[in-house]
Amino acid sequence: MRQEWLRRLDATRPEGASPLGWRCFQLGLLLLASSALLAGVLLLVALILACRQRLPWWRDRVNQVLLLVSALMVLGCFTASSGWLAWVGLGNWLPFFWAFWGFQPYLASAQARRRVALWLVAGTVPVIVTGLGQLFWGWSGPFQILGGAIIWHLKAGGNPSGRLAGLFDYANIAGAWLALAWPFALAALLQRSQSWLKRLPALLITVGLVAAIALTDSRNAWGALILALPLVAGPARWIWFLPLLLLLLIPVGLASLPGVPMVLQAPARAMVPEAVWARLNDFKFAGDRDLASTRLSQWGVAVGLIAERPWLGWGAAAFSVIYPLRTGLWHGHPHNVVIDLALSHGLPAAAMVVALVIWLLIQAARLGITAAPVFDRAWWAAALVLVTLHSTDIPMYDSRINIAGWVLLCGLRAYSLSPESRRRV
Repeated sequence: MRQEWLRRLDATRPEGASPLGWRCFQLGLLLLASSALLAGVLLLVALILACRQRLPWWRDRVNQVLLLVSALMVLGCFTASSGWLAWVGLGNWLPFFWAFWGFQPYLASAQARRRVALWLVAGTVPVIVTGLGQLFWGWSGPFQILGGAIIWHLKAGGNPSGRLAGLFDYANIAGAWLALAWPFALAALLQRSQSWLKRLPALLITVGLVAAIALTDSRNAWGALILALPLVAGPARWIWFLPLLLLLLIPVGLASLPGVPMVLQAPARAMVPEAVWARLNDFKFAGDRDLASTRLSQWGVAVGLIAERPWLGWGAAAFSVIYPLRTGLWHGHPHNVVIDLALSHGLPAAAMVVALVIWLLIQAARLGITAAPVFDRAWWAAALVLVTLHSTDIPMYDSRINIAGWVLLCGLRAYSLSPESRRRV
């Protein structure tokens, strides 16, 4: 039994990847949503083993860019207004620059990326189950497993109340995780190599995942749900899929957008549930928010701070210190990763990181990933979804989402590096 399980775990290992590292990498991603600690240990082992078999990292020009970014970030810490928090904040970036290079051997084939995608979907099941449990059955934690190695903090009724959060601290963060897993669940459902009977587990997970996304009440996650659909479906289906999707979205737009004539909005709102259109146009909270609590206010203050110190920034976490002093209201970050990067580490570092991410997406698309087999299309869609989510929030400050995001970027780089990586499966 054990030998058979290990044989299955070793299957699809890319050539040149460490056998033990490949096992640790898979198990780490399976456990990632459930335990950042256990996943982190496994992924660190995989990273170390992978680096022992690689060519020198400086031969890759992408790594040279990341080295320059790292130097700017470290240099900025010496003049940071946030003090020691600036040094701690480097942990959100520098280890992942290393992982971006080190994890690539584990994603060097289409078969390996498919396997990793399925592990991420399987690892999302506890998020769905605990989220539904906290909303409908009043589950509350903490639950401890393996002597405290895995601790699940659950708040009965969700966090905020009435919104699904599952294993994450907040509904929007749970929505981000579910959104990045959604393209892979859809790919598992659409793959042609499986009979419909074998696709039944994928169907159940997909239905549960969509329900969980809806219950997070996260507009970002709802948008990601729509964005990924045509990308995973593939260009061959766009001739009928895109008009159908547009037809379904028109009533939602008419019901939600301000300024729509009542003669059109009233019937649209009769068709679309109030929980949807009221959330999309912020109807429930429109009169209850101070200006300082809005994203526009946060972005305005942050842009002003960037203009004051454009080269090396104010240091990580400086926004959470300065914003209350200028507005009287605390916020942990400015809800946009580009603005946050520029404010914390300066415009040059931010420009290089953003340019790298955009280049990875464009390069993979140019080489045909958007028309590739379904799991590679889903990989690109998941990466795009997560990048898009960071335009109005910063879920990467949850370490699990940060790890998953860099794994997605690793996969894009691996796809672009070698024709062998793009072999159809």
